[in-house]
This record gives sequence, C-alpha cells and structure tokens, in this order.
Amino acid sequence: MERVLEVLNKLEAEGVIDRYAIGGAMGAVFYAEPVATYDLDIFVHFAPSPSGLISLSPLYEALACRGYHESGAYVEIEGVSVQFLPAYNALVEEALVAAAAIHYQNVPTRVFRAEHLIAIAVQTGRPKDRGRVAMLRAQAGLDEALLDDILKRYGLVKTWNEWTQ
Repeated sequence: MERVLEVLNKLEAEGVIDRYAIGGAMGAVFYAEPVATYDLDIFVHFAPSPSGLISLSPLYEALACRGYHESGAYVEIEGVSVQFLPAYNALVEEALVAAAAIHYQNVPTRVFRAEHLIAIAVQTGRPKDRGRVAMLRAQAGLDEALLDDILKRYGLVKTWNEWTQ
C-alpha cells in the first residue's frame, strides 16, 4: 500500500488532486482490528470546472500516464484496487479537511478520523456500516464530545440512537 500512497502524494504535489484521505473500511483499520476489504477508498477534493461539474478525467489521465488504468469503479495501482470518491456532501468534505495526518510505512498520508468514519457510516446506513460502527466504538478510543457534535450538526442523532440503543 505504501507505493499507492506514494503515487497519491505525487498526484497531490502535482496539483492533479487538491487533497485526499483514506476512508471506508481501510480507514477504519487504522483505529481498530483489521477487517476484510478488497479496495482502498480514497476520498478526494476536486476543484470544480468552470461549469461547476467535477471531472475525474484529469486524475484518470494522470494515472494512465503512469501505467495505471481504470476498470469499472476502480483503478489498479501497484496491485491494489483503488476507488476514488469525490467529497460528495458537507460531512465528507469536513472529514476530508479534518483528516488525521499519519505515516504508513514512513509514507505520509491522511485518514479520516474515527468520529467522521462513524458519522459517515450512520449517514450511509447500510447493514455493513452498523458492524463498522460497533467495531470503532469498541476499539477506537473515540472523542465522544466530537462525535456528539458531528452527529448533531448533520442531523444524525436519531439514527445514532436507533443504532446504539
């Protein structure tokens, strides 16, 4: 995975992407026991075009120049299936801005905070997200005040209470 992160850091340094952070199941692995996951979810802030639309074409073109090609929703980078996801709402945008700076095998990167991972899972509401929330609650050493604040600001308290009662 370190080679993938090196590629992402170069893309960011070159201005192909504005900012990225690891989210999803792989993001949760940084806070809790490893889980089976088959891809790496990379959330990216893309600058909108003059028309206001977001295009992943510059990213895919830059990756293709490096020998990495898209296949469906993924790009295979150094043997890892990577899914690039734009910051699609205010909660994800906040998670991207507040992502924790870490080092993975001496490679700098960013990962969503556990509190944001939980809030995004609650917002998404899939059955597999409930398991991720339970795992993070049990293992991540959460900042409960921050989590409560995020859940309140994004109108997720009712769902949270249903999931945790």
